[in-house]
Amino acid sequence: HEAGWMVEMPKASMYVWAKIPEPYAAMGSLEFAKKLLNEAKVCVSPGIGFGDYGDTHVRFALIENRDRIRQAIRGIKAMFRADGLLPASSKHIHENAE
Repeated sequence: HEAGWMVEMPKASMYVWAKIPEPYAAMGSLEFAKKLLNEAKVCVSPGIGFGDYGDTHVRFALIENRDRIRQAIRGIKAMFRADGLLPASSKHIHENAE
């Protein structure tokens, strides 16, 4: 949420099914997944791999430890900042938490 990307946390699974943020929606899930990999250094599954109706979403697997997940969030925030979607000084309180 702190990156401006509203996603629901899973209640009973290790996957997050996240709607692609509106500024990137026209890209489709495959191109958005490539952008996340190349620019944010975050790997997700493109929703199109789960059927035609999944092309508006990507899937995150929450299989890494807390530090790696925080690293992924920082990468996504950096990409959003570079694309002008977040102010340059946007920093979340939990980024440096233990």
